[in-house]
Amino acid sequence: MAFDSEPLSIASPSGQTHKFTVELALTPPQLELGLMYRDSMPADHGMLFDFGTPRPVMMWMKNTKLPLDMLFLDQKGVVTHIQENAVPYSEAIISSGGPVAYVIELNAGIVRKLGLAVGDTVTSATISGKLGK
Repeated sequence: MAFDSEPLSIASPSGQTHKFTVELALTPPQLELGLMYRDSMPADHGMLFDFGTPRPVMMWMKNTKLPLDMLFLDQKGVVTHIQENAVPYSEAIISSGGPVAYVIELNAGIVRKLGLAVGDTVTSATISGKLGK
């Protein structure tokens, strides 16, 4: 399955910005497949899941080989919850902890390495495009 990609930035309130290239999971089949079955992902890459309207989201790692960090975002692109080091192949449910519009999956360890935190703001064409509507 093919995924389009776009640049994405994560900015902390202190002004630090981190840049990534993310694949876009936009359609139901893409949202379902996500990063399953991948053997590797470059350090500055990830996947942005767009759920359309804010809602509680449940993720899991079934069939996902890569350990991942997950950032849950509200409709404005603000990080509301983070799950670090999601375990490969786990069927444990990872909850958004409330309504979210987006989830970003990054390689495990990136959150800690870069100091990403709840309250950081994410910008990309997908998120910015929705803000203007």
